[in-house]
Amino acid sequence: MGLQMEKMLINAMQTEEVRVALIKNNHLFDLDIECPGEVKKKGNIYKAIVTRREPSLDAVFVEYGSKRQGFLPLKEIAPEYLSRNPDDFGDDKPPITTLIREGQELLIQVDKEERGNKGAALTTFITLAGCYLVLMPNNPRSGGISRRIEGDERDELRETLNALTLPEDMGLIIRTAGVGKSQEELQDDLNMLCNQWQSIKQAYNSELAPCLIHQEGDVIIRSIRDNLRKSISEIIIDDQISYIKAKQYIERVKPEFLPNLKLYNSSIPLFNFYQIESQIETAYQRQVMLPSGGALVIDRTEALVSIDINSAKATGGSDIEATALNTNLEAADEIARQLRLRDLGGLVVIDFIDMSSSKNQRDVENRLKEALQADRARIQVGRISRFGLLEMSRQRLRLSLGETAQEICPRCEGRGTVRNIQSHGLSITRLIEEEALKEKTAEIQVQLPAEMATFIMNEKRDFIRDIEKRHSVSVVIIANPYLHSPQYSITRLKEDNVGKSKKPSYTLIQQPELQISSSDKEAAVHDEPAVKSFTEHQTRKHPQNSFIKRLWTSLFGGHTESAPTTSDQSKKTPGRHHNQSRQVAKGQGGERRQQNNPNRRRRPGGNQQQRTNTANPGGTTNPNQQRKRTNPNQQSQGGQQGNRGGAAKNDGNKKREAVLAKEPSEK
Repeated sequence: MGLQMEKMLINAMQTEEVRVALIKNNHLFDLDIECPGEVKKKGNIYKAIVTRREPSLDAVFVEYGSKRQGFLPLKEIAPEYLSRNPDDFGDDKPPITTLIREGQELLIQVDKEERGNKGAALTTFITLAGCYLVLMPNNPRSGGISRRIEGDERDELRETLNALTLPEDMGLIIRTAGVGKSQEELQDDLNMLCNQWQSIKQAYNSELAPCLIHQEGDVIIRSIRDNLRKSISEIIIDDQISYIKAKQYIERVKPEFLPNLKLYNSSIPLFNFYQIESQIETAYQRQVMLPSGGALVIDRTEALVSIDINSAKATGGSDIEATALNTNLEAADEIARQLRLRDLGGLVVIDFIDMSSSKNQRDVENRLKEALQADRARIQVGRISRFGLLEMSRQRLRLSLGETAQEICPRCEGRGTVRNIQSHGLSITRLIEEEALKEKTAEIQVQLPAEMATFIMNEKRDFIRDIEKRHSVSVVIIANPYLHSPQYSITRLKEDNVGKSKKPSYTLIQQPELQISSSDKEAAVHDEPAVKSFTEHQTRKHPQNSFIKRLWTSLFGGHTESAPTTSDQSKKTPGRHHNQSRQVAKGQGGERRQQNNPNRRRRPGGNQQQRTNTANPGGTTNPNQQRKRTNPNQQSQGGQQGNRGGAAKNDGNKKREAVLAKEPSEK
């Protein structure tokens, strides 16, 4: 059986979402989805400032231009930034306050994206990925050959690695794509990375912190760079602009793959033509069916990812042991695939169907390890325990598909269930009496969803009337059509604040104020990196002047200024950026920092919390309203997509204009 050829499909017709799929025989085995309107920071390089040292965590917090400060542990700080050598302290562990100072500037790279309430994890050990190599310019102790390269190829690459001209105090890793490449090709890739590092250092010396220095390429460039290898027979793109962009990149770095690049022009959508659209949808589902009738149930929690294997309708085996083995073997293959498609990282616990035979357990473990070999992430796999559980960990390459494309349900807050009407209604009546017991309470206004208000006004009418008599208070039940179970709001009014002319209860209905999610706010801010994505060491061809311009020069002897090349501009860039940065710092520094970081903490540990939320956050406060008690689940459910479409559309238009402007020069 010959080598199975793979295809890379790039769907970029919708500017709001770009999808890259790797298929083998129309079977989807890898997927990368990116929304250009959202800010991705992993791999970006920033000039940052140390804002706080935390000895209890042995780490520092730095400001690098994001809303949340980044977390930088001591082990990720390069020796060049430390004021003293930790080895000088002997066996004693030096406090971080003696090694680094507040206000110190650092060149950092985002190692892990922000997740939930956690800030980004940072490192000062920079890595620059090329087509065949990964350069570590300030980490000479690291380096070597990709762990996926084995046998004679590894020995050959080790000799080639020793022959490369590598600057001192730098580390180098040869990627899987470097197999079979000549020393000249690897040296060219290394030279390009070294030039890129020089540009980054120049920008670091000239820019004011915090500042974005270098931005990781988008999903198209990143996928071509990381996955382009001999087994990829075709790269098919369905968008003209993205096709030109990919063509320019391949011409620069891997011209031998240019014949494999193709533009898709059919009226049938690209992913539908290759029958993978339905396969992609399985990555969004909680349950994934197996060929024999079994099923996977995948749940992502705060601590880990749990995967349960159910036999369901699987009856293919001769006995219960054979059925369990066949289902578990199918599950092992599908689990490895789903981990890649969803990009699930961290701790993963798999609950296999119980098998009494230890040999069958080893077979399932080996099948899982074999299926995971195609994964680019670092993976550690344990053994099946006596409870039928297998523990494994997977490196988090980027945010998972669920984190980027799905939102937490505003009603259940991700729990998947809510209290039923009867249970929650009884809880509300108890809270009403708790408010009535407080001194000088005159009136209690309760805003509830219609079904819960109906339950209390009918089934619990006598209980509410009894509360009013015993505590001499008035209880007003308001059926609010804008609320949904389990949302509610309880407002307590004192005696001296109850107006003489009471308003009708239906006029007290409050509509929650529409809120824009934090992801939408951040999507509107796109910093411009000081160093562009492509830094070439090859010389560019200068465009030839037009016939009229050359004729004018020959007749009148006038000179024409040639357009500055990228290298010429880079020589002038530091001074220009320096002046511009200082001007911004003098005149608009506060405004710029507020745009990049509108919710920046004013002081260490300054997360301030509101004691009570209201049904009208950010609105005006009723002077008669002494205390309002609101369910924390109550949030607005609309307006989440307010500006995302417009921002993404503008990004798409700018992207198309920029690429079309480059097209004549490339021809």
